[in-house]
Order: sequence, then C-alpha cells, then structure tokens
Amino acid sequence: MHIVFFGPEGSGKGTQAKLLSEALHLSILTSGDLVRDAAANDKGIIGEVVRQSLQEGKYVADSEMFVLWKWRLKEEDAKGGWIMDGFPRNVEQAKFLYEKLDKYGYKVEKVIYLNLSEEESYRRLIKRGRPLHPGSNELHDSPERIKSRLLLYKAGEKDVLEYYRQQGVLSEINADNSIEKVHEDILGSIS
Repeated sequence: MHIVFFGPEGSGKGTQAKLLSEALHLSILTSGDLVRDAAANDKGIIGEVVRQSLQEGKYVADSEMFVLWKWRLKEEDAKGGWIMDGFPRNVEQAKFLYEKLDKYGYKVEKVIYLNLSEEESYRRLIKRGRPLHPGSNELHDSPERIKSRLLLYKAGEKDVLEYYRQQGVLSEINADNSIEKVHEDILGSIS
C-alpha cells in the first residue's frame, strides 16, 4: 500500500505514521527527513535553499521539494509500499506526486486526513517547542513561525482535500482524539 498522511503540523502525522508503519510493516517517507538530509549533506544549490528555509522557519519551496522527492522516490526502498508524511502540502504537490507515481507504475491508495483545529495545532506546536537546530536556543516553533506555517497550510488544505476526495482515496480522522483512538480509526479506515 501507498498511504499519505495529510493534516496540519501538530496533528500527529509522525506519531500515527510510526504506529501504522509498525502495524502494516511499511517504510515511512517524510519531507522532514528529506529536508534535514539535504541541509546536512547537499553542498549544492538545493542544500543552500533548504538551509535558508530552515533558518527562516519556512517551508521549502515546491521546486526544491520536487527535486528531493524525485530523488527519494527512485530509491530502492521507495519502490515497495510506504507511508508518506509531510507531503503533499498543496494541490500542486499532490499533482506532482500523482504524475511521478504514475510514471513509476503505482499510485496512492489512501490519504488519511488528520483533521485538527488551528487552535489545537498551535497549542500543540507551542508545547512541543523544537529548537531550530540541535543545540540551538532559537526555536523553530516560535509563535510567529507557527502562525505563518499554519496560514500557509490552511491556504492549500481545501484544494488538497478536494483533489483526493475526487480520487476516492480520502479518509478523514478526528485528530483531537487520543493517540490510541486516532490509530484505531486509521486502521478501521484502511481495512
């Protein structure tokens, strides 16, 4: 299976992807891992752009994300089933993913939308308070950066949901529930 987790930051995508990965024995592919790897290891223009985005607490631009995902989807472990976390964030990314997967001969079978209010997402992210870089005192999740990223997410949310609803692969899960209840609801949506 090829499963996409979609929802705002703080909705539990990473936690739920890990639980589902263990239940279904699937790899997890994350935008965060791609971005951190490129920031640490890419000495070219992609790495520079990614490092700049991280420094500013912004999402990496679509053009660079497309390159990172093209590279990642060609890797051997990406050819089997997987769970994708953190991509797509907008309808252009969803269309890019569809085209790439179609080229490789498979598709997304399920999109799990973890629906969480903006207020709860903000509360969780403030509580999480991740540093910008390991050992840094500057927070990646400062109130201003959180609000900015949530606004950007919200701007694309409706179109992505409609895109996947039209494909008949969207399952909406209430992410306000406990971790256990959300996991149970996810398992029920894919069986």
